[in-house]
Amino acid sequence: MKKSTLNFNERKREFLLFCLEFNIIQFGEFTLKSGVISPFYIDLRPLATNSRMLRRLADLLLECVPSEEYELICGVPYAALPIATAMGLTCDKNIIIKRKEAKKYGTKKNIEGLFKSGQSCLVVEDVITSGKSLLETLPDLESEGLTVKNIVVVLDRMQQGVEALQNKGYTVYSLFTLMEMLHILKAENQITEKEFEDVVGFINQQSTLTPANKSLERKSIIEKASNSSHPIAKKLAKISEEKESNLILSADYTEFSEIEKIIEECKDDIVAIKIHADIIRDFDSKFHPEKLREIANKGNFLLLEDRKFGDIGNTQKLQLTQGPMKILDWADMVTAHAIGGKKAIQQLEDIAVIAILSMSSEGALTTDEYAAAAEEIALSTEHCIGGVSQNKINSQLLCFTPGVNMDSKGDASGQQYRTPEYVFSELHTDFIIVGRGIINSSTPGETAKMYRKRAWAAYQDSLLS
Repeated sequence: MKKSTLNFNERKREFLLFCLEFNIIQFGEFTLKSGVISPFYIDLRPLATNSRMLRRLADLLLECVPSEEYELICGVPYAALPIATAMGLTCDKNIIIKRKEAKKYGTKKNIEGLFKSGQSCLVVEDVITSGKSLLETLPDLESEGLTVKNIVVVLDRMQQGVEALQNKGYTVYSLFTLMEMLHILKAENQITEKEFEDVVGFINQQSTLTPANKSLERKSIIEKASNSSHPIAKKLAKISEEKESNLILSADYTEFSEIEKIIEECKDDIVAIKIHADIIRDFDSKFHPEKLREIANKGNFLLLEDRKFGDIGNTQKLQLTQGPMKILDWADMVTAHAIGGKKAIQQLEDIAVIAILSMSSEGALTTDEYAAAAEEIALSTEHCIGGVSQNKINSQLLCFTPGVNMDSKGDASGQQYRTPEYVFSELHTDFIIVGRGIINSSTPGETAKMYRKRAWAAYQDSLLS
């Protein structure tokens, strides 16, 4: 089969439109197994009967999860079994089979296949609703000594299944969310406005949050900022609404002239610019913080120094106020690790702090336990306005997500990218931080505008879900 020249998201759209021939999504009035009347019905099983579509689906799902993250593949019985098999054949990795029930004869095995205790396993599901079938499958795999970290699903129906699994410590990758699928179908005139609104209404009605998940409820940037006591949170939210932008530009340049140039091209589409002052070679001779401050005020965006403070409190205070950079004199916000504890973070009380809860680099040591502890510090510290995170965080904090690219893929340095649609719908991101996706473009100004429009649309969609 000829290799497609389309990027990942274009191939997703093309795949979904091809799938319509199989009637995988139907609109009308359907009674679900639970007895609930639904305005739509989704059945992905017909895809497994067409070898061409199954190959395409396998390719797309394999791109969602880094291949080094797993050694085995297991499909949840029964609908995901052919999908998992196609994935295994494509990437040349062994497939194991989880039985619905253990055999009552012979070896009485619950898991079939060639595997060893300690191997990592990617679990595949077609549709996730409540997550019940996955939560029943995973303990059986883990009881055999297998390590399960990642789950990939074709469609997330957005009815708390992903959240239930994330609360158990699993990472869930979705090829489509229901809202994303609906927007594609609407844009392609495949569904009517009424069908779209009926399904959105049904999603909102069914997605009732449990008390345990209430703190993860989606809130707007304005709502979050209004609950913050810090003026920078409110100013950032105001700029975001005025510009209809969630875009923070990461300008990791080593010359001040390069920073000035990229600002001039992108200033109308960004809410903040993130820099590393300590990598600017001409800091003393040409880098004039007061000039940068003037440019930011004129362009209506904020300055984020990505210092990533991570020392004892007294040292952090000196790093903020002293030395050649004198960060406090010009920056609006700084990033800081919580590794030194709450008292160390408190020494940065003179500036708005974005706490680093997790990192986008492959193999980062910011475990779930660390992220939870760091989040608690941020929540209990008044000048912490939010967190840098690769996961959904408490809705009292603004969520800043790096590692975002319009075409999700990684780089040779271990950076892992996610699409705007994914981070806004799945992580409840408020602001995306984009660097190389813009600055490496031949037309950074136009690319920044594309990112702004796409991110803002994804953010608005996430408020509906």
